[in-house]
Amino acid sequence: MMLNEIWFILFIVIVGGYLILDGFDMGVGILHLGVARTDVERRTLLNSIGPVWDGNEVWLILGGGVLFAIFPFASASLFSGLYLAFMLVLVVLIFRTVTFEFRSQRPSPTWRRVWDVSFSLSSLLLALLLGVAFGAVVSGLPLQANQEITTNLIELLTPFNLLVGVTTVAMFAMHGGIFLMMKTEDDIQTRIKRLLPYLMGLFVVLNTVMVIYSIALGLPFTDRYLEQLWPVIFPAAALAAMGAVWYFAQQARYFHAFIASSVMILMLLVAGGIGMHPNLLISTINEAYNLTIFNAASEEPTLIVALIIALIGMPFVLLYTCLLYTSPSPRDARKYLVCRLLLEK
Repeated sequence: MMLNEIWFILFIVIVGGYLILDGFDMGVGILHLGVARTDVERRTLLNSIGPVWDGNEVWLILGGGVLFAIFPFASASLFSGLYLAFMLVLVVLIFRTVTFEFRSQRPSPTWRRVWDVSFSLSSLLLALLLGVAFGAVVSGLPLQANQEITTNLIELLTPFNLLVGVTTVAMFAMHGGIFLMMKTEDDIQTRIKRLLPYLMGLFVVLNTVMVIYSIALGLPFTDRYLEQLWPVIFPAAALAAMGAVWYFAQQARYFHAFIASSVMILMLLVAGGIGMHPNLLISTINEAYNLTIFNAASEEPTLIVALIIALIGMPFVLLYTCLLYTSPSPRDARKYLVCRLLLEK
């Protein structure tokens, strides 16, 4: 039983790593057309994430690997009913990658404009789809007794799921805006600075509406928060982190604001995970059909071997991530002090 709990925690951490890291470059894409007005400025935004965006997606591969190897029954159920949705996410991921490679292949303004629009729209659509998927998981799916999900892409677009999707877009836009404040200067930085308070306000409003709506709908994941006191620590921590984001942004301490924004994203995900626990997939047909971290998991030997591999491999992933973000310039080295200290040991 303890192994299942450990893997659930690791899965949450890995997904959180992906949302934090790939979240800010999705945010850069969402803001791409709105804040960059010239070809040079658009190239600047792309360059700000160019060295790291593909490394960020390593965390998505890790998350998918954990779901497939550790919780294979949940993985199979998701693909049984959401195959088209998964393929759409994959297409958007591929198309977004193509925009990086194709944009600079020709000097034509029209050519570059097409790929700029593609980059921005694919980033926005990816963030929206991820949010809708998360909303569908926490609100429940029509999971049958045979562990198959009977739904389609259109049926997933419920008002609540769409609200979660739009909230995710706002969150990533804010996260990406804070990242760009560390990476840009002059006119483009001034525009982002003016926009950032509105992005923060929009996210807070949408997130508040989402919480109220979920309680009003009586969604299963809200029960633990209505019945017990201790889980409230994590939403409270997310709220405190959001306050820190606002404070540090007002003080122009954007690296600290970025760290606070990252903590907020992780705490929101942890709060969702605690509300779901021990469920991985909630059935809207019959709660007896729920897939949990116990009945959806692999056999114990698999969990043990996978945990050993994870304990060996995860430090290398963390080291790779630190190397990815460590810059030789003194200014950037101060921003990524934690990683630099780890590398020097």
